[in-house]
Amino acid sequence: MVTELLLLVLALFLDLLVGDPPWLLHPTQVMGAGISSLERLLWRPGARPGYLLITGGAVAVIIISVTGVVTRALLVLASRAGHWVEFLLAGWLLATTIAPRGLAAAGRKISRTLKAGDLEAARRQVGLIVGRDTADLTVAGVTRATVETIAENTSDGIIAPLFYFFLGGVPLAMAYRAVNTLDSMLGYKNERYLYFGRVAARVDDLVNYLPARLAGLAICGAALLVGQGRRAWRTMLRDARQHPSPNSGYPEAAMAGALGIRLGGLNYYGGIPSRRPFIGDAARELEPADIDRAISLMAGATVIAALAGGIYLVFGSHWL
Repeated sequence: MVTELLLLVLALFLDLLVGDPPWLLHPTQVMGAGISSLERLLWRPGARPGYLLITGGAVAVIIISVTGVVTRALLVLASRAGHWVEFLLAGWLLATTIAPRGLAAAGRKISRTLKAGDLEAARRQVGLIVGRDTADLTVAGVTRATVETIAENTSDGIIAPLFYFFLGGVPLAMAYRAVNTLDSMLGYKNERYLYFGRVAARVDDLVNYLPARLAGLAICGAALLVGQGRRAWRTMLRDARQHPSPNSGYPEAAMAGALGIRLGGLNYYGGIPSRRPFIGDAARELEPADIDRAISLMAGATVIAALAGGIYLVFGSHWL
């Protein structure tokens, strides 16, 4: 238990200190290369849906299982070089599964650009972290896209990997990151991936079911610290299930309630309109400062999740 607690502290410290430096190979880059190689090998234009379902499912099984096995093997090899080598490697690997620093940095950059009045640059910046079209977004549109991404990634990029670390250590946290990478590369409802990426998308929905709801609770807890916990809770209960995703609605609705804003609405993807139900109440117009507030709530939710996980490691795991 002490080792896991120290690993958690080390991972959070490493992420806050250095984040994901571009010069250092990131595990998700290796996962992405593996996914792309298997896709080139197995995907066939005009193939039958059954073939695409099976081969896409095979890609998901291979990437997830290999990630977990390789992570375990690396830690075993590191342990032979010494306990501290294993500990530092495990801490770094865990740090690569979470992204509070990167998420905050991206959000603050967009916020500063909007406040400086450079909407064109802000559109380009938000286009790096969202999948929707951004060329014609207004200031409110850029703000909404950024806040929605911060809320969603509070679950996918922080709470979920920590949840799986608490359950099964670093290998399970890395396996979760593999699931998330698969979904980000294959989980699209277009002609190419409708069947080939379906297993990846469904597995992602399954493994995020509990973490997304815990992320919503953590955001409500962070909102409680600024006097908006009740509003965040009510909004999450009322609006979360309106989101087309079975999971993303929980952190987004909690964030909307905490900030007193409305999310959702009309987006464009490759020029194709996609209208999502509104989440939250339009009590006021969105403003760039909402990005900074969302970052603060994300940070608060991270602290709450880490503390709750630490309590579980000390008491819950022993009891179980």
